[in-house]
Amino acid sequence: MARASLEELLEDYRDFMRDRDSAEWDRNHRYARRLSELNRNPDEDYETFCAAVENEEVAIRVDSIAGLIKVTNYLLDQQIRRLGQDFFKEGGLRERMTRARLDARDEQRRRGK
Repeated sequence: MARASLEELLEDYRDFMRDRDSAEWDRNHRYARRLSELNRNPDEDYETFCAAVENEEVAIRVDSIAGLIKVTNYLLDQQIRRLGQDFFKEGGLRERMTRARLDARDEQRRRGK
């Protein structure tokens, strides 16, 4: 749900840019490269991106937010992929809960003997 909502929001930003004849930064644009560089640092927070997101120039604001949405989508894709792998290896929540309950019973039986 979050992924679809972000994709819809990204399209809204792209429409906004098209309506104003503003081109979306490609990945080699110097601002896009800088945004990518900042996103690689796990210690960054809103203050790091504040100058771009709150920039006086609307095109910079919009492209910065669009870039952050793309990064968020990428991270969500990675998380979804990992959850799928974990589900395949370990099963769903019910399966894991059942396994944990059976393991706990086995442990109680071992201690009781």
